[in-house]
Amino acid sequence: MPFCGPIRIFIGVRSVYGAPMVKLEITRLPGIVQELAPEMEELVSRLYSWYVEPGHLVFPDAMQEWVQEKYGDIEAQQIVRVTNNQTDESTLFNSIRARRPVLTPRAEETLELQALSEGGPFANPLDETPADTFGRIDGDHWITASNIAKYDYLHALIIAKESTPYVTTEPQVADMISVAVRWCQEAHRANPRAVYPFLVWNSLWRAGASIVHNHAQILLTHQPYTAPVRIERTRDEYRCRYGSEYYDDLFRAHTAIGLGLVYKNARVMAHLTPKKEHEVVIIATLPHDLAPALAKVLECYQNIGVQSYNAAVYMPPLGEEGHYVAWLVDRGDLHSRTSDIGGMELYAGTPVVASDPFRLMEHLAAVMQP
Repeated sequence: MPFCGPIRIFIGVRSVYGAPMVKLEITRLPGIVQELAPEMEELVSRLYSWYVEPGHLVFPDAMQEWVQEKYGDIEAQQIVRVTNNQTDESTLFNSIRARRPVLTPRAEETLELQALSEGGPFANPLDETPADTFGRIDGDHWITASNIAKYDYLHALIIAKESTPYVTTEPQVADMISVAVRWCQEAHRANPRAVYPFLVWNSLWRAGASIVHNHAQILLTHQPYTAPVRIERTRDEYRCRYGSEYYDDLFRAHTAIGLGLVYKNARVMAHLTPKKEHEVVIIATLPHDLAPALAKVLECYQNIGVQSYNAAVYMPPLGEEGHYVAWLVDRGDLHSRTSDIGGMELYAGTPVVASDPFRLMEHLAAVMQP
């Protein structure tokens, strides 16, 4: 399908025109969409709506020098709100907040995390964690344990055999996904009515992990969880109304505005309505196809200073074909005394985000160069 204007369409990480990615930012979203070919503009506008409004403020004289030094001229701030018209998700962006520098962990902080991850019960899971009634799943890099304080009735931990607090290699990620799938198969044999899997990975305490040693969580139940159900309902309604697959069109829209790329067999998006900072969505049709892209996203996270993250994988019911969709989001500075979640996220249902998805896409494209 032809496109007009300066927007570059990425297949892999290369523009189909052979040109580098255009420098874009979220405040330019209305203009970016207007520059698309009419049929693609219609698709993006079907999925998303937005507004860009100025926010004004007046600083006392005593603040002028400090504000100018830290932020520049910010008496007028462009606020962008993007809404997914199909799911009703929305996110507020402030380009001023996105100017703040990202601080990477210092070497001594990484060493401290390394020391913390080497202790505790997960350092010796065979002797210090319980097993499921059907045993453990043992992989090259991960091993399962039954969660001692369960979220749900079939709930296991996937514990890293290595003590490193950060996992970024494809073999490690691929093995974790493999262990999760094998655990689900065994759990299903033990309880045949349980068919809905859910994988969640909370990295460090900002993301809700109570133990530093790297671990993920895998669950299987007879009743799917609310968020995946909401997405499936959206997909069904979208297919009935428009005659096309929601995930396909979502990726086409992201790619058209410069926020999507293909890496190996997975589609990767810097999400246009992120729940918090630096949210990435990866879509694949087979579980093992997630691993290469997921590993690269984690490498990108490390490069830009992400210290803690949540990741989840939505999977089809056991025995059915479908999409495997990974969601990852930055949870902020490990030393921050403020929460990254507040009343806007909890009760307005609209996160306030500092990071710009177009900046994130530049970093993702950099690590996914062939």
